[in-house]
Amino acid sequence: MQSHGTNKRILWVDDEIDQLQAHILFLNEKGYDVVQATNGADAVALVRESDYDLVLLDEMMPGKDGLTTLEEIKDLKPNLPVVMVTKSEEEHLMEEAIGKKINDYLTKPVNPSQILSVTKKILEAKKIMGDHLTQRYIKDFNRLSIMLSGPMNWKDWMDLALILAKRDLEIENFPDLGLKQTLYGQNKECNSEFARYIERNYPQWMRSDDRPNLSVDIVRKYLAPLLIDDLAPVVFVIIDCMRIDQWLVIEELLAEYFNITKDLYFSVLPTATPFSRNAIFSGLFPEDFVKLMPEAWKQGGDEESSRNKFERQFLEKQLLRLKLKLRSEPKYIKIVDLAEGENLLKKLDNYLNAPLLSVVYNFIDILAHGRSESEILQEIAPDEAAFRSLMKSWFLHSPLYTVLRELSARQCSVLITTDHGSILGTRGTPAYGRRDTSTNLRYKYGDNLNCDSKHAILLKDPGTYRLPHFTGHTTYILAKEDYYFIYPTKFNEYQRYFQNSFQHGGISIQEMILPVAILKPKRA
Repeated sequence: MQSHGTNKRILWVDDEIDQLQAHILFLNEKGYDVVQATNGADAVALVRESDYDLVLLDEMMPGKDGLTTLEEIKDLKPNLPVVMVTKSEEEHLMEEAIGKKINDYLTKPVNPSQILSVTKKILEAKKIMGDHLTQRYIKDFNRLSIMLSGPMNWKDWMDLALILAKRDLEIENFPDLGLKQTLYGQNKECNSEFARYIERNYPQWMRSDDRPNLSVDIVRKYLAPLLIDDLAPVVFVIIDCMRIDQWLVIEELLAEYFNITKDLYFSVLPTATPFSRNAIFSGLFPEDFVKLMPEAWKQGGDEESSRNKFERQFLEKQLLRLKLKLRSEPKYIKIVDLAEGENLLKKLDNYLNAPLLSVVYNFIDILAHGRSESEILQEIAPDEAAFRSLMKSWFLHSPLYTVLRELSARQCSVLITTDHGSILGTRGTPAYGRRDTSTNLRYKYGDNLNCDSKHAILLKDPGTYRLPHFTGHTTYILAKEDYYFIYPTKFNEYQRYFQNSFQHGGISIQEMILPVAILKPKRA
């Protein structure tokens, strides 16, 4: 046995170790310290006495064989990576080794480049990936800066939104790279330019077909073709308040069960449930669907709970307008707690008797609002990365995940989207209005409102955004970037209270540019 004092220590166990000296010398030259053992008993003793970063383990040795040695090593050091090296190509041995949690498998004869490759993959993958991420980040940073400096169309903004979301997910796995603050700064710059872009272009979208897909287009563009083509029931799922980055976490989990085609669309403004989700189900802009339910929109009411009561009726009317004749009435359910989610799972057979089942899942929105009220949730999810982790944990253990897996098994197509996203509000800005002004933090409407034009858009003519008038003096204010509205009285107190809370209703990339995905079951 011999040792060379470098950072990464490898234990190579093989009864023919003398024949591997050229490989060991090669690893030494690459900076690895290789400790040698000729049998399983010595290997187990060495692992018990010292620390190693990797074990290269021969499967066929006299005395204690490789699989037995592997089991004893894992009992001592469960997290110690082991690569099995064997002359045998028998599948059952490979499966047994994999079942005992080896990290990789090599078949003899091995060459030095194979050994180096598997060693680097296990011992240096994170560093190599981090180095490449840093290089890619610098290229992306420069590319996005060039994009922002020139004219951008809505397709460019969709590309940018996806780049930011993916980069956010990558960076959270490499906290030591120190890129988080730089990303935050560029996100802020992007949202500043995005607000200017929306202020210039959104009014034109309201009167033209030359625009991106909006909330009003979801049923017509994505759901209707599924209803025409599919013989099996189609399930339409809206997960309230889901951002692109949050969808990417869910998509990764669902990819095992579905072939997924994803797209992006823009939410109508304000990016809040009473406006955006009603626009999805009705296929109408707010100024039009409000006329169909004027009583629910009287000022002073509880907007969030009372103004989305007609989603099922809106959807049925839209399907009629689209001349989609289903074999029976579509079904609709709204999930706001665990019991209702479990009830959906229990009654799934009954729900799937209909050609279309629409499911609104409110958990993420409830979690975002609940976080503002709970110190414990704020500690668990202090930032967007932690909130994503919390959301992933919920999804993994939710009835929704179980339902989706069951739908895949039943060969049902699924359309998943959301009504709006959210942004972490970090800066308060004054809002001026009367007592009966709506209470939302990222948007408000009422008579003769006012705001700081650098931080928000003031709409004196709601019709330009196809928003409803409630009186002859109705105005709207929409917060830009990560600002949120506070009345001048007790400004500092409320700014501290709402700071770093997840909010929606305003104009930001995270609230407006949203995922929509078609899930086709993988064949069994």
